[in-house]
Amino acid sequence: MSDYNTNPAGRYGSTVVRGRVAVDAGLRAYMLRVYNYMALGLAITGAAALGTFMIAVGVDPATNKRVLTSIGQLLYASPLKWVVIFAPLALVFFLSFRIERLSVGAAQALFWIYAALVGLSLSVIFLVFTGQSIVRVFFITAAAFGGLSLYGYTTQRDLSGFGSFLIMGLIGVIIASLVNIFLASTMLQWIISVVGVLVFSGLTAWDTQRIKEMYVESDGTLVAGRKAVMGALSLYLDFLNLFMMLLQLFGQRDSN
Repeated sequence: MSDYNTNPAGRYGSTVVRGRVAVDAGLRAYMLRVYNYMALGLAITGAAALGTFMIAVGVDPATNKRVLTSIGQLLYASPLKWVVIFAPLALVFFLSFRIERLSVGAAQALFWIYAALVGLSLSVIFLVFTGQSIVRVFFITAAAFGGLSLYGYTTQRDLSGFGSFLIMGLIGVIIASLVNIFLASTMLQWIISVVGVLVFSGLTAWDTQRIKEMYVESDGTLVAGRKAVMGALSLYLDFLNLFMMLLQLFGQRDSN
């Protein structure tokens, strides 16, 4: 009995360490899956936006100015534009409320379709802002998002207390944005953009921590897959909205 170890950590330490390593490996794989889905969604949105712009806008050889093609007239200057604007919103609500009944493959497919529809509606930014400023703001957004998400992932501080304030801010931004579609007020848009940057910066950190805490090692393939899709959707929306708010503030308007 002289070699009996009275230290519980010594007796069970290897088991605890192995369990922690397994959880950490599983969590890393889960978060990597979330970020990969998000990145692919953003890539689809970007490709859809640029592709739509290229077929919707041409150049008048006489004036060397941009003109809308027949497709552009349909998308940007007909009643169909309201369908283009609100279809992604309808789909994201459908995905959010039906996720528990969907297979992982169906959830992924709806996410990709949603990302493409968002790209269709966002293609108009190439008419409003210069390509150079769009690229510049995108990289600014990527750097800010990366730092905020890293903070949310690594911080030991509980960010859940900020959640209710951020959600209220988000609702306010959405309502104000819908109202400004009809008012077209530049001052209101500036206020929305400033508040939006603060709200979506906070949401990026909060959502990252929330997604991390959603991970459960014992989750089955179906549950884990659904969580990954919804986590990716949350971060995708944070990134995209942060990008749009920063673009409104710092994007250079195209004079053509």
